Amino acid sequence: MSNHHTYKKIEMVGSSKTSIEEAIRNALAECNKTVKNMDWFEVTETRGDIVDGAVGHFQVTLKIGFRISDS
Repeated sequence: MSNHHTYKKIEMVGSSKTSIEEAIRNALAECNKTVKNMDWFEVTETRGDIVDGAVGHFQVTLKIGFRISDS
């Protein structure tokens, strides 16, 4: 094993009818199904859609950092 870590970032968009926080959790939960060694996330964009004058969905764009195996 090396004495340093190497990371990669991917971009995901989560959505929720309830909240921004749930949109983040939804994106992380889906990503966790296929991506290993996730270490951090950063919110890069927050938006939503409007239905009949109210929030339809919250949408959050995340960059998720994960460590490359054996680095």
